[in-house]
Amino acid sequence: MAVDARLVLPGLITWLFEYGRYAVQIFLVMAGYLAAQSLTRFANAKFSGQHVLRVIINRYLRLFAPYIAALIFTIACAWLARFWVNDEFVGETETLAQFVAHLFFLQGILGLDSISAGAWYVAIDWQLYSVLAILLISFSSYQALIWLISMMAVSSLLYFNRSAQYEAYFIYFIGSYGLGVLAYLAKNFTDKKIQSLAKLALIAIGVIIAVSSFQQIWMRNFLAWFVALLLLVWGNANYPSASGSPLKAAALSAIAWASPRSYCAFLIHFAFILLANTIYIASGLHAHESGILAISLMFGVLTCSGIAANYLYRWVEVPSAKLKI
Repeated sequence: MAVDARLVLPGLITWLFEYGRYAVQIFLVMAGYLAAQSLTRFANAKFSGQHVLRVIINRYLRLFAPYIAALIFTIACAWLARFWVNDEFVGETETLAQFVAHLFFLQGILGLDSISAGAWYVAIDWQLYSVLAILLISFSSYQALIWLISMMAVSSLLYFNRSAQYEAYFIYFIGSYGLGVLAYLAKNFTDKKIQSLAKLALIAIGVIIAVSSFQQIWMRNFLAWFVALLLLVWGNANYPSASGSPLKAAALSAIAWASPRSYCAFLIHFAFILLANTIYIASGLHAHESGILAISLMFGVLTCSGIAANYLYRWVEVPSAKLKI
């Protein structure tokens, strides 16, 4: 579908292919900000290995149920697709070892193919959250913690994030994630000294990114830093009042409805891409090379993903929220 859609919208499709992945930087910075918001409640708690382990396992359980349901659905869709589609994005037939590795978010570390396009991000999110939980609960001094996170972030942005051999590990992504953590500490931490130190660290990292661009410009580093600054300024902003414009009220209602379902939509979307491409090829519609038809199917995929995400959220994610230690 993407190949034929490019016939109608060559500029847009090419831009998405080249730069759409930059959205990951935005996700990571915001994820770091929200993870720090969640975990700093343990700031004054005495360190306990059992406590850290409980936090990490509960995060795993939070991600697990909708993730596995979406994986099983994706496997079924891929099995169906292979009858008509012989393309790299469908992948080889899944193995038991591959599925078990996905259960524990180990597929990237073990060098196995991903069953779904978004599975790698869930694995990385859990790694990053776990590392941050260990750091935040282990350090009694947040001054030392800020310096450590800053050094890890700079190392990631300038070295690890530039080598594909590390992309299955948290160190590849902790640069953007750490910027989000620093933005939260700089804005919301109760100790003003910690706030000032985190702001200083953010500014210093920005200077380092700017200086490093004399050797080579990495726009994703600038994007991550810019998003961290936006969170520093507006991270606590409330939604505007829904009163007044009906259009504004409708937009706010749509956001309120979609936000809790967004994780499920992210997980399930690739399966509907598989199904739509299968229909497009099996029915012979691809022979017409119609960009309009391909784009229409893309909108159909978005619609189906939204509907399926709603049911996955209500039937799986909400009930599974009770799974806690």
